[in-house]
Amino acid sequence: MPDETPHILGKFQDALDKISADLNSMAEQVSRSLEMAVRGLTERNSTLCDQVIADDAEVDLLEMKIDEGGLRIMTLYQPVATDLRRVISVMKVSGNLERVGDQAVSIARRARKMNRNLEIAETRLVEPVYKKAIDLLQKSLGAFAEGNLEHALEIRGEDAELNEAQKSVSKQLTSRMENDSDRIKDYLDLQFIVRWLERVGDHAKNIAEEAVFVTAAIDIRHGAERPEID
Repeated sequence: MPDETPHILGKFQDALDKISADLNSMAEQVSRSLEMAVRGLTERNSTLCDQVIADDAEVDLLEMKIDEGGLRIMTLYQPVATDLRRVISVMKVSGNLERVGDQAVSIARRARKMNRNLEIAETRLVEPVYKKAIDLLQKSLGAFAEGNLEHALEIRGEDAELNEAQKSVSKQLTSRMENDSDRIKDYLDLQFIVRWLERVGDHAKNIAEEAVFVTAAIDIRHGAERPEID
């Protein structure tokens, strides 16, 4: 009787490649949605906001496909060690990306509301926070895809920088609210938007932690010792 092991391994790899490809598609869509949501605000383009909201269904569908694919892999092939960590982490990264997609939708809805009012100059304060958030997201996704332990470990410190940027903008907006009560609703909307961008950084940090888990087999979420980098 011929050895079926190579055949089974080939099917396992095909299935793993499929959920990894779906994850890449999801990452591209979520990054695009976040960019369009912020552009919808800064360019006062509600059509972009509408597109972000419509595209969220595709993000949700990809998350479900990845979860179903991951569970099927674990049931059929019972992977162990690195392979098991990879499957579990792909599913966890997918969940974090879905939540980033939700942040993009929240920003788009708030931007669409603000676009009905007269423009306020303080909208520009969102841009540097967005830049830090999207850079952090892209870096964490790259670290996960490439198994770049060094970049993954840098994310936590960079997330702290994003938190400080958000707090700085929040203080400026609070000051404006105290001195310009006529536009208080708009300032409050911007407060929500920069807070949602800060949460993108939290999800990027989670993705980076999954990169460490896959690459070094260490769970650093709750203060575990950081792995050594050669």
